Amino acid sequence: MQTFKFSKMHGAGNDYIYVNCFEEKVENINETAKAVSDRHFGIGSDGLVLICPSDVADFRMDMYNSDGSQAEMCGNATRCVGKYVYDRGLTDKTQITLETLAGIKILDLNVKDGEVQTVCVNMGSPELVPKNIPIDSNLDRFISEDVEVDGKVYKVTGVSMGNPHAVTFIDDTDSLEIEKIGPKFETHKLFPKKINTEFAQIVDRNTIKMRVWERGAGETLACGTGACATMVAANLNDLVDDEADLVLLGGTLHIKWDKNENKVYMTGPAKFVFDGTITI
Repeated sequence: MQTFKFSKMHGAGNDYIYVNCFEEKVENINETAKAVSDRHFGIGSDGLVLICPSDVADFRMDMYNSDGSQAEMCGNATRCVGKYVYDRGLTDKTQITLETLAGIKILDLNVKDGEVQTVCVNMGSPELVPKNIPIDSNLDRFISEDVEVDGKVYKVTGVSMGNPHAVTFIDDTDSLEIEKIGPKFETHKLFPKKINTEFAQIVDRNTIKMRVWERGAGETLACGTGACATMVAANLNDLVDDEADLVLLGGTLHIKWDKNENKVYMTGPAKFVFDGTITI
């Protein structure tokens, strides 16, 4: 048995349980992540995020999916960590550095009336070399390549934003049976570490609708790294310009790919839901 305090927060509907590990200790993390994420028997979330001290940045974020597996990075979670540490007085800086398994991210906090409203995250450079994503391919880039999934051929573009993404463009995201096709993409033999899959619909050159199937979590209302990967993939396929609004089930994220810096910037909301204490 263990007891710890937590906060539930979400970024565009992508909800996680956050634990301040400056004050709390979480044991048996993988099983704990599964337990707290359960929407019937636990708190209910897409996963667990631990906010920890760092030797190389202002803070460190350790995150786990709802199936207990550890993930490298989550853009929506980074924004919530930024809001948490500022609103709770762990820092008074409006630009902070955050250590993740995908490297150090820089967060610019938009503060109004003493609280963080939105956060702009420098998500770093997109990785386009298939073996580094990873995708089992000898190509230099994996852009609009044919991939057969469950008997149907999809045009897929591979991008890593610290975690692997396969982006495919479809005509209508609303009618997509994502719970059927998502797992088939996730476990496809092309993707040795499994894959996050974005099903994107181009509205115009500045707007993309998107649904996402995340490794270890299933469909989520938003995915920050997935929105960034989708923006990059759409630009590589000449479907959008260098920045666009990504409309997800849980809200809208603004993504900009600065080609001069080769950096992707994500701006979006971070919302507090409630605090609590759990014994498991």
